[in-house]
Amino acid sequence: MDGMPDMPVNVPIDDPNADTEWNDILRKHKIIPEKPPSPTPMIEEALTQARQLAHENRLEGKDLNELDELEDDEDEDFLDSYRQKRMTELASITKASVYNQVYPVQKPEYAAQVTDESHKAFVLVLLTSSSGTNTESRLMMDVWRQLATKYGDIKFCQMRADLCIEGYPDRNTPTILVYKDAEIRRQVVTLKELSGVRTGVEDVEQLLVGLGALKHGDVRLRKRDDGEEERETERRGMQSGRRKEREEDEDSDWD
Repeated sequence: MDGMPDMPVNVPIDDPNADTEWNDILRKHKIIPEKPPSPTPMIEEALTQARQLAHENRLEGKDLNELDELEDDEDEDFLDSYRQKRMTELASITKASVYNQVYPVQKPEYAAQVTDESHKAFVLVLLTSSSGTNTESRLMMDVWRQLATKYGDIKFCQMRADLCIEGYPDRNTPTILVYKDAEIRRQVVTLKELSGVRTGVEDVEQLLVGLGALKHGDVRLRKRDDGEEERETERRGMQSGRRKEREEDEDSDWD
């Protein structure tokens, strides 16, 4: 080949992607393909975009009180936009909260109260033991009441398992059935899939998030214990003190 150095016959190319003078000659004459671009710039660009997205969404999931706490650290217009977003979300939740209680269901009304209603919202049915007195059934009946009060846009129903399904064994209770659009989206038999006798509201919330019945950023998912309340009070006191110090400094600048 004109202009091409002599190349021994059947000489293997160890690494066609290596940066060598010989490989450059082979690429020039299209004997081996061009070296693929380095992934490093693409990785760096992806990391930069991920950091930027995380920064832009840093206020996601924060409630109105938490947004108020950030007024010294964030741009006022930016905070106001998030406040408006939270208020819109809360208004939407309030409007959709039409249930807010546990609905006892009988077999004749099951289709209307559960299957048909699931076209409007997620419907969860708790099937309890025949007497409703086994430990896990009693536990879930209490969790059901808490969830129904907290999430009024989801319908929580309750029924004895043997009255719903003839011959349904008590050992399989409690059973959770999740309906949406007239279909069973999830079935949880006993609490082994959750946290057993330690199952609480948070375990069912995670189940609902996974099914799309609750959004990850839903402000109702946030739980505060007494320690968090105390820390919030302390943070507010510190921020109030900082604001007062700034105001005093500004006043002293004009003296």
